[in-house]
Amino acid sequence: MATGLVALLDDIAGLTKLAAASLDDVGAASAKAGAKAAGVVIDDAAVTPGYVTGLTPDRELPIIWKIAIGSLRNKLLILLPAALLLSSFAPWAVTPLLMLGGAYLCFEGAEKVIEAFDGHDHGAEHVSATDPATLENEQVSGAIRTDLILSAEIMAIALAEVAAEPVLLRAGVLIAVGIAITIGVYGAVAFIVKMDDIGLHLVKSGTSKTLGTALVKGMPIIMRWLSVIGTAAMIWVGGGILVHGLERFGVHEPAGTIHHLAEAAGSGIAGWAVTALCSGVVGLLIGGAIVPLVHAIGKARARAH
Repeated sequence: MATGLVALLDDIAGLTKLAAASLDDVGAASAKAGAKAAGVVIDDAAVTPGYVTGLTPDRELPIIWKIAIGSLRNKLLILLPAALLLSSFAPWAVTPLLMLGGAYLCFEGAEKVIEAFDGHDHGAEHVSATDPATLENEQVSGAIRTDLILSAEIMAIALAEVAAEPVLLRAGVLIAVGIAITIGVYGAVAFIVKMDDIGLHLVKSGTSKTLGTALVKGMPIIMRWLSVIGTAAMIWVGGGILVHGLERFGVHEPAGTIHHLAEAAGSGIAGWAVTALCSGVVGLLIGGAIVPLVHAIGKARARAH
């Protein structure tokens, strides 16, 4: 009896160690996958505040909460099962799909750059409702649709990092990345959209008029820079995905040239900066080539209707 109890306790201890090791693996892989998805995360954080524009301040946080819940549904109920099925039964498709997402990132980033020069918002969703409740529902629906695309890119990048791991580890990483990124992005968005209200409160209460005024005046500048950083991140990450994807298919340029330039620049930040810059140039060129094609297709479909 005692021997059986000791054996059972040994088994439990072994399972506990295995579970702890698995959690460590999930944590390490999740951190690596999340870092790879950083560019898309920045873009997600840059895009979302626009969906509360035109709505009353008291509805901003409830709307962000609705979008965050929709984002979690996108990641955990739609994209997670699809990613696990794909990696289990068609792992060869992960890289092409990742490259497709990279091409979309390049397109979206290049389109924003072109819009900055020609002054036209080609990709904006036009919300027609004037009733507050209808407007809110349309804004939330639009944000969740956009989030589905961005979340698909995030999950695809994460999946590519753990595609060779056991299915349970893959699931754990994707769940951890999905939850962590959703909390991080929408927590940051909530903080960003309320900063001007915090500043206004500081001014009115007399707590710190200098800081409050700086927050109220500074937020539009921060939002503009956040948009610029998000666009740059999209182009850089998208270009990098395409470069690495081509290399995996045996096309060693421009990856070889970028690698040599990065080595010449040195290790550390300098090498990383050269790699990011070169990936961004590739992304901008590819995205710039896709933009007129997409617009031409859109015009043709509009004429057909």
